[in-house]
Amino acid sequence: MLAAFVGTVLFSLILARITLEPSAASAGVVHSNTEPGASIRLYLDGASVREAAKQLGGNILLGVPFGMLLPVLLPQARGFVRVAAVTAVVMTLVELIQGSLVTGRAFDVDDVILNTAGALLGYLILGRRMGRAVHPRRRHWWHRLTRRGDRAPARGSVLPPAR
Repeated sequence: MLAAFVGTVLFSLILARITLEPSAASAGVVHSNTEPGASIRLYLDGASVREAAKQLGGNILLGVPFGMLLPVLLPQARGFVRVAAVTAVVMTLVELIQGSLVTGRAFDVDDVILNTAGALLGYLILGRRMGRAVHPRRRHWWHRLTRRGDRAPARGSVLPPAR
C-alpha cells in the first residue's frame, strides 16, 4: 500500500508538471477540441511520425500508471469498466482545469480518450493483479453455494450427519 501511495504521489506530480505547466509558446495555436477523434486524425494525417508518436503515445503512457495504481488504492474501482469510468472523470477534470486556468493549454477530449486507453492498458498489464494481491476478493455467503462440485441442499432436506 505504501509503495502504491508513493507511486500515486509521484504520478500526480508528473501529471501536474506535464499538463498544468503554462506553455506561452503554443498559446496562439492552441484550441479546444470537443469532437472525439479530431486531434487524433490531425496528428495521424498532418504531423510527422515523430510528433504523432510523441503526442498520441505520450497521452497513452500518461494513463498507464493510473490504471496500475487505481485498483490498489481504491479497491471499489477495480474492474475494467470502473477503471475506465474513474479515469475518464479524473482526466476530464484535469483537461478542464488545464483548458480554463493554464495559458497555452486547451481542453481536448482526445487526450481524455487516450489517457483512459492507457489506464486500461495499465490495468490489464499489471493493475488487475496488483489490486487482487493487495485486496483479495471477499468470499460472500453465496460463493459457498455455487462452487463446482458442491450442491446446495434442497429446501427442507436434512443433511446427513458428519462422520
